[in-house]
Amino acid sequence: MFDKLMQAQQMAGEVKKRLDGITVTGTAEGGKITVTANGNKIIQSIAIDEGFYKEADKEQLEELLVIAINKATEQADNLSQSEMAAMTKEMLEGLGGLF
Repeated sequence: MFDKLMQAQQMAGEVKKRLDGITVTGTAEGGKITVTANGNKIIQSIAIDEGFYKEADKEQLEELLVIAINKATEQADNLSQSEMAAMTKEMLEGLGGLF
């Protein structure tokens, strides 16, 4: 059983590494703001269209940044959940007839 726990930890580490290498994006205002994150919800970059930046007020910019960040983290969450589900399925199949 201890071996299975060690294997689960190792697989979780592998999933985390895979998620580090996957990029997701969230956009707002038709792509005028783009937030890029990795699959572990670490924000990598924020891009704001220069023309939009010059004409937007502070409150509008803040609101749209929140929207874009939330979209990126939601995509990362979905990706993480599917990766973890696949790992769990693989682990349960590896346990054979224990359950």
